[in-house]
Amino acid sequence: MESRRDVFQAIADPTRREIINLIAHQSMNVNAIAEKFDVTRQAVSLHVKILTECGLITIKQQGRERFCEAQFDKLNEVSEWVEQYRQFWESKFDSLEKYLDKLQKEKKHVKKRK
Repeated sequence: MESRRDVFQAIADPTRREIINLIAHQSMNVNAIAEKFDVTRQAVSLHVKILTECGLITIKQQGRERFCEAQFDKLNEVSEWVEQYRQFWESKFDSLEKYLDKLQKEKKHVKKRK
């Protein structure tokens, strides 16, 4: 099923990024997550819902508790998107470096002729 939200929306919010950081190493229930934030439990529940819709969190039922677990494979989308721009800028910086080297050599060449 295609979710109506994407991973970029999920990580755009600092609270959601912090929730991901919290559960990265251990699963937590929503109450435990909510205790870490200065917002209502309902607000945290909404963030968890968005993260779940984006595929960054799965909810596991354990007895009467529901635990949130991080799913990092969806972050590959972000990584791939960023990587294309990193490659773009690296090529631009390489070109700039070559151009500056060329200018430096020309400057030295002009000084020698004086």
